[in-house]
Amino acid sequence: MSDPENTLLIETTQGKVTVELRPDLAPGHVARVKELVRQGFYDGVAFHRVIDGFMAQTGCPEGTGRGGSGKKLKAEFSQEKHVRGTVSAARAMDPDSADSQFFICFEDAPWLDGQYSVWGKVTDGMDNVDKIKRGEPVQNPDKITSIKVAADAA
Repeated sequence: MSDPENTLLIETTQGKVTVELRPDLAPGHVARVKELVRQGFYDGVAFHRVIDGFMAQTGCPEGTGRGGSGKKLKAEFSQEKHVRGTVSAARAMDPDSADSQFFICFEDAPWLDGQYSVWGKVTDGMDNVDKIKRGEPVQNPDKITSIKVAADAA
């Protein structure tokens, strides 16, 4: 782990996932995600939208895809590619509508490049992401049991 302050340790119902945060690409998103993580916002939240061959989406406290933390984030689009393991902010049609929801790419998704704020990359545990139950909506969905910033994990 290169930088514990910019590493997330995610426990899911399918196992552990480590995410390297990318404040160089999306400093506002990374700061907000760490703030929410430290508040326990994501603990117990479901992977509510999981599309085989595409991505697993989470971060909605209602489990419906319509909820969030109540704080919209300004888009921080970059030239970073959406490849397997990319963690990116989910949003509505408005580029500045991202909030707490995010997705992890199962495979390369070049049609998303430059249109979503990439804020992280899975560095370990992608095999556990691959095990997340599929569906729109997911029946009996897998969940995030906890997320910690590595610097806070003792």
